[in-house]
Amino acid sequence: MNKAERQPAKIFALLSLILPGLGQALQRDWKRGFSIFLAIATAMATVVWYGKSGWYIAIILLWLWNVWDALNMPRGAPVAIAVLLWLGMAYGIGWQVTQVNPMALFTNTERAQSILRPMLQPDFFTARKEKHEGWVEIQVPCSATPPKAEKTVGDIHIRVQPDCGNLNETLIVTADGLWPNEPTEITWMTPIGDVKLLGPGNNQMLVVETDDEGHLSAVIQVPGSALAAAPDPTLPLPHRVYLTQTRPIGGMTLSTNGQYVVRGIYETLALALLSTLLGAILAIPLGFLAARNLMSGHPILMGIYVIVRTILNIVRSIESLILAIIFVIIVGLGPFPGMLALAIHTTAALGKLYSEVIEAIDPGPIEAIRATGANNLQVIRYAVIPQIIPPFTALTIYRWDINVRSSTIIGFVGGGGIGFFLYQWILIGDFRAVSASFIAIAAVVMILDFFSAKLRERLV
Repeated sequence: MNKAERQPAKIFALLSLILPGLGQALQRDWKRGFSIFLAIATAMATVVWYGKSGWYIAIILLWLWNVWDALNMPRGAPVAIAVLLWLGMAYGIGWQVTQVNPMALFTNTERAQSILRPMLQPDFFTARKEKHEGWVEIQVPCSATPPKAEKTVGDIHIRVQPDCGNLNETLIVTADGLWPNEPTEITWMTPIGDVKLLGPGNNQMLVVETDDEGHLSAVIQVPGSALAAAPDPTLPLPHRVYLTQTRPIGGMTLSTNGQYVVRGIYETLALALLSTLLGAILAIPLGFLAARNLMSGHPILMGIYVIVRTILNIVRSIESLILAIIFVIIVGLGPFPGMLALAIHTTAALGKLYSEVIEAIDPGPIEAIRATGANNLQVIRYAVIPQIIPPFTALTIYRWDINVRSSTIIGFVGGGGIGFFLYQWILIGDFRAVSASFIAIAAVVMILDFFSAKLRERLV
């Protein structure tokens, strides 16, 4: 480059020094100039928002690269340098904003072990046991004429003396008809179903062993928290004292939590299936209305296309979890609000996918049918539908696969399914049940993914 050619290049470099990308734009590379301006503007906005002055070095380097680029137009400076600077700044600030601290994984090993150890023993199956249980009602607090605290349940006869009690008062429990020489758990249940432990400190299980004749005698205290949830602590209400014996009978069966896992998985599959079916039915007409190749023949049809396409894009951008929170507020907890949330999001997502399938079909049959004088409905019936049935079916199956995974998260906000139980187990720290639910979710997702993939291969 001679001196006469170098002078204008310096002017363009000076202009880019004043405003990033201006020199490139004035050299008729508008796309490059706008991209440089946008890159430096977003980088500067990010650094200003973050407020750490050290990151201004990245802005200065980008700015200098921009001047270098304007000086060497039309070839410009290596774009990879600018890309690496911008990504390095974005990644570095992102690392600090998210407070990434890998060492935190190793500093609290006791807490990690308290979670991981029980998860190595998932609570899904348990040894089969038979249960022998009886109960008796006792009034708390005492009324003027309390009912007799005595009851026979099957073979078990239980008596409590006195017939009523106030908080922290001592009671004597006697029972006959229990299994001999077997440990017996004694628990207290309030009228609303809260179970209170009666062992030392009221935080341990009270266990008493029966004698050779199946007789039991034990001293208990009315729990101090027995009336904590009572609307009127002075109102006498019937509480219960439970005596429970269990012993193994051989074999394995689903544990209590295992039964909840199975129930949750069933709800999850049903929730995903219903939402996918409903969403697919609603999405089919919307897919046709959002297909440009079918709706571009008339201004009114084009207006409908724009409206439907816009609605689908807006609804699709709202995460189903947000929709589930709204529907939980409207209709209450359970699988129904989760199903509604997934159905709406599925409608928007499948409507968009269906429209793209229709837009990608072979136009030859459409033109041939129209050449015969067929109307729009006949064109759709004989030229469009035969081409879209296989991809529509494959997309619907794939969406069901997605909804199965999504429904596990929907349950975290009260939308039913396995996620609802999983959230409760996490709250109470029952990580054996958490592990069982993880395994069940993974197994179901893997099985569905395998079969849906095979089915899609046959259809497409």
